[in-house]
Amino acid sequence: MSAIMTPILALLALLGAPLFIIIAASALYGFYSADIDLSVVAIEFYRLAEIPILLAIPLFTFAGYLLSESKAPQRLVALTQAMLGWMPGGLAIVCLSACALFTAFTGASGVTIVALGALLFPALMQAGYRENFNLGLITSAGSLGVLFAPSLPLILYGIVSQQLGIGESFSIDDLFLAGILPGILMIVALSIWSYWNGRNIPRIDYSTENLIDALNKAKWDIPLPIIVLGGIYSGYFAVSEAAAVTVTYVLIVQAFIYKDIKLRQIPHIMHDSMVLIGAIMVILGVSLASTNYIIDAEIPTKIFDTISEHVSDPLTFLLLLNIFLLLLGTLLDMFSAIVIMVPIILPIALEYGIHPLHLGIIFLANMQIGYFTPPVGMNLFIASHRFNRPVMQLYRATWPFFLILLSTVLVITYWPALSLTLPHMFNS
Repeated sequence: MSAIMTPILALLALLGAPLFIIIAASALYGFYSADIDLSVVAIEFYRLAEIPILLAIPLFTFAGYLLSESKAPQRLVALTQAMLGWMPGGLAIVCLSACALFTAFTGASGVTIVALGALLFPALMQAGYRENFNLGLITSAGSLGVLFAPSLPLILYGIVSQQLGIGESFSIDDLFLAGILPGILMIVALSIWSYWNGRNIPRIDYSTENLIDALNKAKWDIPLPIIVLGGIYSGYFAVSEAAAVTVTYVLIVQAFIYKDIKLRQIPHIMHDSMVLIGAIMVILGVSLASTNYIIDAEIPTKIFDTISEHVSDPLTFLLLLNIFLLLLGTLLDMFSAIVIMVPIILPIALEYGIHPLHLGIIFLANMQIGYFTPPVGMNLFIASHRFNRPVMQLYRATWPFFLILLSTVLVITYWPALSLTLPHMFNS
């Protein structure tokens, strides 16, 4: 019977059936086959209410949507340009910095391309950068902030892995710390490439007056990452408390101080953000039930036994894992990939001695590259639509950025200390 159900579920997925239905159906069938009362699915779904950190997801998402509807991106770009525009490749580095910070708070790379693309692409063209370089830069930079707090994928990975209850325990704060150095490595690598491409581009003369003006205009935006990240890393805020502080601060600043957002817009923005959260919560809920079945059926153990017959070396396993995750990133959105694959991959990785924090950074680093990996990376199509350029041109434009970031992923993969140093330092 299982030989029949698997192709049926795969066919339904290809025909466009909602992902949560596919996951729920597989869990229900698994429990039914094992003669377990199907009410266990509802019980596992109810476990969502017992996860305190879950409060952070809708709050951070709402704050991100508020930021994307405000003029904060324009102020951020103006500030970073006043600070870095005098450097060779300065405007391109401004683009990288702005996209990374924006994605960290919105949690969605596609939103970054849409929100900042209209601002950054014309500016880069006017400055004299090549069109393909500009397209590749914005498309690839759109996912850079995934490894920085308070990134939603980081939180989601932490929740899913913690629910498995296996391996060395860690907190969401540890995961935030683990992403800092790998994220900086990616930005630095692309900054070097931007420096090289912008070495002959005319630079903007540094002006203290312009910097002071930009600082003054962004004076209410600047404290946000300082308050949120400082509060989390200092231990003053729990992550869920930091989320509440974030959304309160953003709402007050954007709606009442800058007045970028009208009060009548807030219900619409809230609705759009909660539609995304509703989809994530439903998938996460049924995935908890599916995860329970996967563990009970010892599926990861069986997969590990099969893999270990051919792969005994952890280094080889990590290489194969990178290839798999890169392909996965082109086919699934990051949220779905986390809730579906982490329960399967994490137990196997632990058998090879891979730390769950290190695995999380490897997982997300690959997924963010997968977003613009040909032929079906989601960001390629978003950028093609946003900039009205053929997808084939986007393939060519993003190729150098793909190779650079792929090299950084290999460094992240085979240098665990890059991910683990800061968490161990803060916990010692």
